[in-house]
Amino acid sequence: MGITNSATSTAPGKVNFSRSGENLVLRFEGDWNVREARHGEIDALFAKLDQEGPASGLQIDMSNVGSWDTSLLIVVARAEEWCGKHKVKFIRESLPANVASLLAISEEVPERKTGRDVKKSWSIFSILGNSTINAFAGIGTTLEFTGDVVLSFGRILRGEAAFDWRLFWLTMQECSAQALPIVGMISFLTGLIFAFVGAVQLRQFGAGIYVANLVAVAMAREMGAIMTGIIMAGRTGAAFAAQIGSMKGSEEIDALRTLAISPMDFLVSPRLLALFFMMPLLVLYSDIIGILGGAFVGLSFLGLSWSQYWNQTIGSMGLIDIATGLVKSAVFGVIVAMAGCERGMKCGNDAASVGNAATSAVVLGITWIVASDAVIDVIQEIVNL
Repeated sequence: MGITNSATSTAPGKVNFSRSGENLVLRFEGDWNVREARHGEIDALFAKLDQEGPASGLQIDMSNVGSWDTSLLIVVARAEEWCGKHKVKFIRESLPANVASLLAISEEVPERKTGRDVKKSWSIFSILGNSTINAFAGIGTTLEFTGDVVLSFGRILRGEAAFDWRLFWLTMQECSAQALPIVGMISFLTGLIFAFVGAVQLRQFGAGIYVANLVAVAMAREMGAIMTGIIMAGRTGAAFAAQIGSMKGSEEIDALRTLAISPMDFLVSPRLLALFFMMPLLVLYSDIIGILGGAFVGLSFLGLSWSQYWNQTIGSMGLIDIATGLVKSAVFGVIVAMAGCERGMKCGNDAASVGNAATSAVVLGITWIVASDAVIDVIQEIVNL
């Protein structure tokens, strides 16, 4: 749809430039129609402008323009970009009001406002510097959130917190009975795989019966807790981040603060406590199912009897092994809950931010599970020396 000025014209649109003191003047004339745009002439005009000497500003003269459409705006926008490239002031006040308003609307797109479409070249030092800054900022955020959790538990112990017991029991249900199928399937397959790996090596020495020892100790000390923690990070940690992130996007968290209710007491602490209490039970269940997976291999492929496999398992696995796995599971439960809740509390207010928060919660939870497992093992070995 074109626009017609009061000074009508039937000549085809053209543009040229001249100097007025220290300024350049672009003079538009005639009728501008996108179907009759002469791109070659426009390119030649800007090529001549590039060859001009320095100028302090560029102004627009449209006194002789007749009807026009977006083809005119395109040339004006290109002139403004040329000014930015050559450090020349674009005198927008010289534009007619209707042209200036349409040009302003065209610049309201996010790419022009935020510069997202600008491709930046980064050096290796810039990348390392930004990564280091982001890492320290993330550590600071995590420490701040941990401090808020500690203060929240202090208020709970003093009876001053608005603790949501309904959310606590609901989270316990979601982290217990509803998690049993996936935890059981993964644990059974983990025990199965460990038994197969052990059988391949131990049968060469006629020691196939020690597959029971391998599976029992591995599940009790390491794999039961680690696999359950990873499962809960992907299943529950992501759910925590998505739930709290959605509440933040819908301003429910702001409403809680308006009512003088701490989101840490009402949303985070019930989830953290529920996962802390349920993770050891899930790990015990995981240990049993993993041992049954190893027994399936021992009975089916190694020709062991059930009594042989059971006696070997009981003889190799002690209370220290089980306690180690349970301690790790409690730590992993706190890590998963804190990663999910922290990502949810820090996410933005749009749908994309909620998805990113859920993904980040899973990655952060798994990373800290593996790191904390290594730290606990090192501490245990130092104590045993």
